[in-house]
Amino acid sequence: MQSVNRLLFGPTPEERIKTVQSQLRTEQRHLDREVRQLDAAAAKAKAEVKKLAKKGDVKSARILAREVVRSNKQKNRLTTSKAQLNSIGMQLQHQQAMFKVTGAMQKSTEIMKISNQLVKLPEISKVMREMGMEMTKAGIMEEMLEDTLDSGVLGEDEGLEEEADGEVDKVLFELTDGKLGQAASAGALPDLVGPEPVRAPQEEESEREDMERMQAALDGLLRG
Repeated sequence: MQSVNRLLFGPTPEERIKTVQSQLRTEQRHLDREVRQLDAAAAKAKAEVKKLAKKGDVKSARILAREVVRSNKQKNRLTTSKAQLNSIGMQLQHQQAMFKVTGAMQKSTEIMKISNQLVKLPEISKVMREMGMEMTKAGIMEEMLEDTLDSGVLGEDEGLEEEADGEVDKVLFELTDGKLGQAASAGALPDLVGPEPVRAPQEEESEREDMERMQAALDGLLRG
């Protein structure tokens, strides 16, 4: 009889919740992996910034420092998203407990609110739409509005492309022990490391290519 009902009416609300909970755990693992990748790439970029600063290459150091700032913002966003996914999971556990008592799912404004925020994030937009449909069918939330689904990324994400120079200067200042950044945001590196040794053109070209590869790798992670 249960299989017949499933064929006619689809999964039960409890089954739909279990499906969503499984998707939530999967997405949290994905976000964890992205954070680890960002950390690894940012660590390499920070080390390269220090090397560039010692060589007096202020321009290249600032380029990589900007990528470090972007990666920090992205990491914060992913960490917040994971916490929000965890919050949805806890709300669903509460729904399951209430279902056993009342025999019906209750609509949750909190789940609706968090889902509307997360669906705007490019990293998890697609899966949030899928989970939103399941939770709507389970009777937990209202159907997402079309303008919410099509609204793109959060407004605050627009700042990821053009960070304030102050943030870049702060990173440079911290990574170079005050040689660059707040103490010297532009121009030549202060004469704190002695004269720069003469390098062959091939060596300079190789270093430039390494810096560009590192920048491209970080940019790829940030764009997903």
